[in-house]
Amino acid sequence: MILRPSLRACGSIALLSMTIACSEARDPIVVEEGTVTVENLTDADWKSVRIVVNDRFNGGVPSLKAGQRVNAPLSQFQSGLGYRYDRGRMSVYKVEVTATDSSGQPVSLIWGESRTAK
Repeated sequence: MILRPSLRACGSIALLSMTIACSEARDPIVVEEGTVTVENLTDADWKSVRIVVNDRFNGGVPSLKAGQRVNAPLSQFQSGLGYRYDRGRMSVYKVEVTATDSSGQPVSLIWGESRTAK
């Protein structure tokens, strides 16, 4: 007697394999629709979370627990001179997040790239 898997079982296995192969890790920094979202994808809480947009506009939160996220409108980010991010005139090319985790280790995440003069 020859045992053959049913087509339904083969299809389920193929679908599961395809789902695993196609799923990607989430990005801890997402920029969309005028908002910066930072998600702590680690097992450690973060403190003194600083978010810098385009090397100039600052924001942040005192802490971000493991698995938690913060959503910040770009209009809330401000330069050291008090200028606010103007979404109508500017594009986000870089977001940098720095913090300290619960064991005292530094956290550093970067989305995008710096612009350099050519």
